[in-house]
Amino acid sequence: MGNVQLERDICVSRLSNGIRVITEPMPAVRSVAVGLWIGTGSRCETAAENGVSHFIEHMLFKGTPARSAEDIARQVDAIGGNLDAFTGRELVGYNVKVLDEHLPTAFEILADMLLNPRFDEEDIEKEKGVVLEELKMETDSPESYVHELFVSNFWKRHPLGRPILGTKRTIESFNAGMLRSYHGRYYRPENLTITAAGHLRHEDLVRLAERHFGGLAEGGKQPELVTPATEAPLILKNRRSLQQVHVCLGMPTIRTTDPLRFACYTLNVVLGGGMSSRLFQNIRERQGLAYSIFSELNLYQDTGMMAVYAGTGVETVRKLVENVMAELRRLKNEPLPAEELRHAKDHMKGSLMLSLESTTSRMGNLARQWLNFGRFYTLDELLASIEAVTAEQVQEVARGSFQTGRIGLAMLGRLEGAAISAEDLVC
Repeated sequence: MGNVQLERDICVSRLSNGIRVITEPMPAVRSVAVGLWIGTGSRCETAAENGVSHFIEHMLFKGTPARSAEDIARQVDAIGGNLDAFTGRELVGYNVKVLDEHLPTAFEILADMLLNPRFDEEDIEKEKGVVLEELKMETDSPESYVHELFVSNFWKRHPLGRPILGTKRTIESFNAGMLRSYHGRYYRPENLTITAAGHLRHEDLVRLAERHFGGLAEGGKQPELVTPATEAPLILKNRRSLQQVHVCLGMPTIRTTDPLRFACYTLNVVLGGGMSSRLFQNIRERQGLAYSIFSELNLYQDTGMMAVYAGTGVETVRKLVENVMAELRRLKNEPLPAEELRHAKDHMKGSLMLSLESTTSRMGNLARQWLNFGRFYTLDELLASIEAVTAEQVQEVARGSFQTGRIGLAMLGRLEGAAISAEDLVC
């Protein structure tokens, strides 16, 4: 268990079975946030397993041989802790935030949940109902549903295009044997990273981790990633119960680790990343075509997607799409003015520094940097990377991303008369 001291006062240790333990002390606070990170997500599932990562996340809260679901909730509440989890396409995370004095108790509860889930058949059947309700909630949200509609056709026939929650058919097929098999393959040292930030000592957390996880045997399966091809779908889905037309327009872009990633972040901020963005100012403020409009990035290890969402009336949807396409063409063909570039950089710097003020965000930042880059960037390095972005780099990313034949569109709502074709997506 050799320790390596790194910049930012970050320490990394390796347990006897290979699990990484990473900490960053924050002496000015009294809380500690700990995260257990499984380096697989929904993209590692087969079609028949779709949704199993998310379902296992739910089941880990349903109890262990030592604790019922109520015991877990009561014990965390009794120390004033906050226990949470999430499932993404490439990552599953479990975390708890507590006062420093309660770290041993909180860590033991989290470890018990992760290592010893009961996967009781009766609990599984009950939780199927819960997850199916969650699936209905997503479907009932037009913003979420149009995004899933787009993604499923953008990365068609690839795990990235499948819903994280799974489908009604796959969720209903889950059983204890399947869950144990998947848990046994991926919840292993090869895929497990432990991070913590706050008022703690690295050596103390390493001892806790070795005590609870040192006996976890190696030999799990590591993710096998197949880079997806992208399509440019044109999906027009009628739903007369909606008052608005919900639009998701998207295109492929760079991967998480691309050298131009900071230029891509800048491009997203300028396009639709805030209230001063081009989409918000032009389409909402100047023309009043939408209440909600924004752009977002979904970057992965080997691919990425930039998407624009907006909600508008059927009588204005064509004008909205025309205006979005005009903004894409402008970013592709015209260099970013110096003042706008400066504003975007200052926005990103402020967001970055504010995001690192809490123990939970620092803990998550440690995991993402280690899993994506195998190293940690100092705040000065990150700020310098933002500052180094040029207008030419932003335009280079725009030219690579905004290409005719690679831009797709999904629309959901009352679509009578809303005739949009591939010719409207020329860039």
